[in-house]
Amino acid sequence: MSETLKLLQSDFLSSIPTILFVVILLAILDRLFFRPVSEVMKNRAEETEGALARARSRAEEADAKSRQYEEALRAARQELYAQRQNAKRKAEAERESVLNTARERTGAMVKSAEAAISAEVRTAKDQLAASCHALAQELTNRIISGDGSTAP
Repeated sequence: MSETLKLLQSDFLSSIPTILFVVILLAILDRLFFRPVSEVMKNRAEETEGALARARSRAEEADAKSRQYEEALRAARQELYAQRQNAKRKAEAERESVLNTARERTGAMVKSAEAAISAEVRTAKDQLAASCHALAQELTNRIISGDGSTAP
């Protein structure tokens, strides 16, 4: 067994440079490769999370602006509708005013025409009455005088 122990000891002693080489290699790899790669991956993860957070906040801002735009658009449409309704009411009121003025004018014209026609009718009746009276007088005079002609 001592021989086995000596072999193990000699193997161990011959492996010390390899072990030292591996430890030094690990230290060098740690400093030159693993730490920088780990740091790059950590930075990349932070940047990715930051980019996602910025994207989320910008999406929320865009949603808020979209809602504001829609509200402003809705308010503008309501204002436009109210303006159209006011314009429509004003036009209807103006139309009604014009119609009332036209009715008043036509009513006045009709009354004036009725008065003129009534005056003409009275004048015509008076002339007819006078004419009838004159004809009746003439007929009476002819009949009394004995003139038998019926021509006036």
